[in-house]
Amino acid sequence: MSYRSLRACVNDLEKTGQLVRIKTELDPELEIAEVHRRVYDAGGPALLFERVKDSPFQAVSNLYGTFERTEYIFRDTIKKVQKVIELKIDPTFALKKPGRYIGAPFTALKALPRRRFSTPITYGETSIDQLPQIVSWPMDGGAFITLPQVYTEDPDKSGVMASSNLGMYRIQLSGNKYIHNEEIGLHYQIHRGIGVHHEKYNRIDKPFKCSIFVGGLPSHAFAAIMPLPEGLSELTFAGMLAGRRFGYTRKNGHILSADADFCITGTILKNVKKPEGPFGDHLGYYSLQHEFPVMVVDKVYHRKDPLWHFTVVGRPPQEDSSFGWMIHELVKELAPQEFPGLVEINAVDAAGVHPLLLAVGQERYMPFRERRPEEILTIANRILGSGQTSLAKFLFIAAEGDAPVNAHDIPLFFKHVMERVDWTRDLHFQTKTTIDTLDYSGSGWNAGSKVVVACCGDKLRDLATELPSDFVLPRSYSSPKFCLPGILAIESPKFTDQETAVAQMEELTRHLAHQNTEGIPMIVLTEDSNFASATLNNFVWVTFTRANPSHDIYGVNSFTEFKHWGCRGPLIIDARIKPHHAPPLIPDAEVSERVDALFAKGGDLHGIC
Repeated sequence: MSYRSLRACVNDLEKTGQLVRIKTELDPELEIAEVHRRVYDAGGPALLFERVKDSPFQAVSNLYGTFERTEYIFRDTIKKVQKVIELKIDPTFALKKPGRYIGAPFTALKALPRRRFSTPITYGETSIDQLPQIVSWPMDGGAFITLPQVYTEDPDKSGVMASSNLGMYRIQLSGNKYIHNEEIGLHYQIHRGIGVHHEKYNRIDKPFKCSIFVGGLPSHAFAAIMPLPEGLSELTFAGMLAGRRFGYTRKNGHILSADADFCITGTILKNVKKPEGPFGDHLGYYSLQHEFPVMVVDKVYHRKDPLWHFTVVGRPPQEDSSFGWMIHELVKELAPQEFPGLVEINAVDAAGVHPLLLAVGQERYMPFRERRPEEILTIANRILGSGQTSLAKFLFIAAEGDAPVNAHDIPLFFKHVMERVDWTRDLHFQTKTTIDTLDYSGSGWNAGSKVVVACCGDKLRDLATELPSDFVLPRSYSSPKFCLPGILAIESPKFTDQETAVAQMEELTRHLAHQNTEGIPMIVLTEDSNFASATLNNFVWVTFTRANPSHDIYGVNSFTEFKHWGCRGPLIIDARIKPHHAPPLIPDAEVSERVDALFAKGGDLHGIC
């Protein structure tokens, strides 16, 4: 079904029982976000907030709250778009499977953006402070747009079909040192498409104009986040996924999305930065305050009866997990093409995506001798050298063929690896390198390390699920709990500094060298082993978001052979919270109590999920 507007999509979801209206006035300062999180966690419906305090506009969230609803919204176009992307990356697919790709070229041609001269977006104008000021977490620096579509053009090649960029970079509407109603903050890095444009504008005497769209067809937000193959524009992709061409108009030198619900136009200051953040981010921690570009606001346009489309970001999984799922659906046929020998890959959502990748690869080198990691190391290097997967911090890769293994069955995958891993051979570090800007576990902002665990061969051990009766921990360590078979969480003293941590690890590893650790290849140190072991999501979140491999991996009976580090006993990951880590996201207690009352029996929101 081709929706003509965001409101049409909302009406369709309501008609099919996939959306509820919330008529109670709610505060955009923390309260709306708390309601959204509760409904999302329960697998509940999309939400239309009819009365947002201090704003004349309605707001909608959780459209993509389940994979099933996301698939429903794009049910008529997703398969067609998948074929176009496949052909764009490798046109020879059309020769190999001609039947599959009949009509694919026309899908793209019929989706080219189209200029319109009469558009809904110019119906009215408003100001920044009249927009729903959604604040999701107590320490957030102000109100943010969480599903923006930020449009800029290359100064050398202006025009929507030249080198335009539509990206999703968070926008701070209020707070910090921004001039009220006149300035807003944009969070992006130089390697993004908009950052390339920014660098070019810095070298010329021409204003850096920018347009920020909110709402519009559901495909438009997705287009802003989709990593696209070279030569396929975000606007064309948005049209393909919508089943309706991306309409635009020009006004006062700015591009306006014809079907957007809101459009903020302005000029990005070339050599001016102001503090942006903090912001409760998708790793489950705050991204801290840093200097980022500023946009001077020109106009704020809106269509008639507009909807403010937003989401709430936080510890995964959250609504934005559906973006990752849909990206996988669109490109899943391409992994072997992009990474020869790769069978499958899983950027683990519950660990924040970038901190943990699980992969399965083929191991075909030297088939006449004992199996060991060889080809899968080549695949791992390719993964860490490509696009978004280059941000991975922990990459576990297993060889296909040793036993059934599935990168998307996380317990099975870890069981397979823990049964076979050889810590004397299978650890491969990259130090003093870049990691995700939002990951504060490293040695500096955007700086840290990576480790590859490459596992191939026969089973080496049975995994323990209970501790030996004679197992004893040193003083100050307690509450050992199994997170998964063979993976033990231990409650440890709080981390104070790196020097003390090294001394603690030397003492701990000496002690464990004399304990029976058979069947326990991995140990995780944490302040709360009950929490870390309570769920699979807790385990991967605690372990892989809080550790910097080069600094926080230790081992029992460790050694260095030339430049190779390994250990003969259990691997230890220090996943304690460090002083340099960003604070975790904790809801406001008073707001939680108010929302408890709304969801309780007799409350305005009782029974909506």
